[in-house]
Amino acid sequence: MLTTASQVEVLARFGRALADPIRCRILLALAEGPAYPSEVAESLGVSRTRLSNHLACLRDCGLVVSVPDGRRTRYELADERLGHALDDLCTAVVAVEADRTCPDAEEKGCC
Repeated sequence: MLTTASQVEVLARFGRALADPIRCRILLALAEGPAYPSEVAESLGVSRTRLSNHLACLRDCGLVVSVPDGRRTRYELADERLGHALDDLCTAVVAVEADRTCPDAEEKGCC
């Protein structure tokens, strides 16, 4: 049974998902529409094993769901509003200086 996460939990899950460039690319691909893992792996140029690990993370974060389709499984965003949120994030203006990084970048993998 799924439960509704608090706002902070939702943001933390979204942040965890966006912390990796491959997961960002997967989310952007699924924002365009549902897809099978083999298609996503091929379009992103990653191995199926690597993609599978990232899809598991995205499922654990509650951002994607797997949908049985006969003998195959396709993936899609858990909520269509996530596509809009990704769109908004991609078009947001981020105020950073070109030569600056996050203070914790190397330690925590941010920025």
